[in-house]
Amino acid sequence: MDDRALWDRAAEGDQAAFTELFERYAEAVWNHAYRLTGSWAGAEDLTSTTFLTAWRRRADVTLVRDSALPWLYTVAGNAARDEYRSARRRLRLLRKVPDPPVVSDHADAVAERLDGERRLREVVEAVRTLPKAQREVVELCLLAEVSAADAAALLAVAEVTVRAHLSRARARLRTLLEEK
Repeated sequence: MDDRALWDRAAEGDQAAFTELFERYAEAVWNHAYRLTGSWAGAEDLTSTTFLTAWRRRADVTLVRDSALPWLYTVAGNAARDEYRSARRRLRLLRKVPDPPVVSDHADAVAERLDGERRLREVVEAVRTLPKAQREVVELCLLAEVSAADAAALLAVAEVTVRAHLSRARARLRTLLEEK
């Protein structure tokens, strides 16, 4: 059954249809959330938030080309930005409290994993510095692997605009990441 039919059934309260949509897209949304946050736990929380929002708003959602995935990616991106702003507020509050002593683990595997996560956070931070239009295109086309045509439809702009934003964003990200 295609997404449009499942979504219509879910909008009418059919939990089985929504469950099928969840099973179809949970992994893709989690992967997108991980790329946005750089954290496994954060990705799980973001995935849960995305599908909770989808369930609550199922009756007033417009699917792009009868696919639920672009809309789910957009919800995940918005939730990630909300969480990022909340985290920044919490960090400002925590700066008033002295830092606890750091206990380091010197295992090679842990060091490699931390280095990979640090690099991903650098990329996420660099994406956050992009202008809004470029950031949205990068999140959809590069991080979520949505086609330029679908991103254009979702953002209500021309496909050539999406490609231009993508080109500028890639150049800017390359410069920002090479500086680090």
